[in-house]
Amino acid sequence: MIKHPSPNQGPRRNGLRPSLVVIHYTAMKTAADALERLCDPAAEVSAHYLISAKGEVTQMVEEDQRAWHAGQGEWATQDDINSRSIGVELDNTGDHPFSEPQMRALEALLRGILDRWNIQPDGVIGHSDMAPGRKSDPGPHFDWARLARQGLAGQGTPNRSAAAPSPEAFTAQAKQAGFTADAALETLLTTTRLRFAPWRTGPLCAEDMNLCHAPASKWK
Repeated sequence: MIKHPSPNQGPRRNGLRPSLVVIHYTAMKTAADALERLCDPAAEVSAHYLISAKGEVTQMVEEDQRAWHAGQGEWATQDDINSRSIGVELDNTGDHPFSEPQMRALEALLRGILDRWNIQPDGVIGHSDMAPGRKSDPGPHFDWARLARQGLAGQGTPNRSAAAPSPEAFTAQAKQAGFTADAALETLLTTTRLRFAPWRTGPLCAEDMNLCHAPASKWK
């Protein structure tokens, strides 16, 4: 692991400690470009870790400190996500799959973080999960199901009701699953699909009521 401290950090507020991990993509051409921005005082953004496409891990902020990566939003009714989380940036523009070395490095990093801070798999979320409509990372090419199969992200919450889907029922189901940030129906639908079914399009359907990961074959 490479240490490259960023000035964009501070103490966690109100005695909070990490209970979440937020995964991002950098949306920049190279990892070097992203590192420069994440350490630029003028940019006022940072993260705890950056993982390059080659699988190189750079730590910019110590885990017990507050990095500036999440911004406005909430997860499971909790706000100030920066004080509650560890942020991981992945070197990716958002329009192509994540490399195998990068995913393996992420998995190893997550195992350590979850163990050190006793974070449950359900506490590993995407930037889009806590900021629907404002953010879309880590995007449709990120294989959440792969992490879930290893206990490194939540499996989701299946809906066993036989009732027909409705906007009200779907919104309630999504909020129960943690998607509590304010969002219009279409935005919430897009956000939950990014997490559980990025291949799905069209209006709300019965499958959308199942906020859980499909079989691995769907992600190929």
